[in-house]
Amino acid sequence: MVQAKISETSVKIWDEEEAEKIHKNLYYGKNVEKGYLELSLVEAMHLIERGELEIVEKNGELERDEVYQKFSDKDSEFNQKYPVYSDLRERGYIVKTGFKFGTHFRVYERGVNPYKDGPKNEREHTKWIVHAVPENYNQSYQEMSRAVRLAQNIRAKILWAVVDSERGVTYYRVDRVTP
Repeated sequence: MVQAKISETSVKIWDEEEAEKIHKNLYYGKNVEKGYLELSLVEAMHLIERGELEIVEKNGELERDEVYQKFSDKDSEFNQKYPVYSDLRERGYIVKTGFKFGTHFRVYERGVNPYKDGPKNEREHTKWIVHAVPENYNQSYQEMSRAVRLAQNIRAKILWAVVDSERGVTYYRVDRVTP
């Protein structure tokens, strides 16, 4: 079992060999130059639930529910983001942060290597950008339009992942139609 520690907004794995396995083989996290693997909170929670990771503090390992509560306290959107992240991962997709696109996640097709080197036109591209929202979420047409346009600009599709009160996820794809 890989051990990790919670930082301000992420989880860090300091053991280089363990970090390498998690990053290169499972496509989780981001290698940081200071010699550790940084996981997002949703990535860490998913690895905990898969039995691959444990969070340790001074008093020992934290229980799953303690970790979930800590993550929810750190990220006000964790309760809607985590079910979406977990659902996509369990379906076999590679899920990375969508922060630079103003959304929660970017999703790659099953079986691709998101870390592939080489010229940009030969690297794998994001298939979808996904934004997780609760079932009572309201948005403006302008917000929806911006998301659709952004997705088009990066040759991806936008998915709105609506999380219901039982943490079930329903995906809605919105496309731009021109007459």
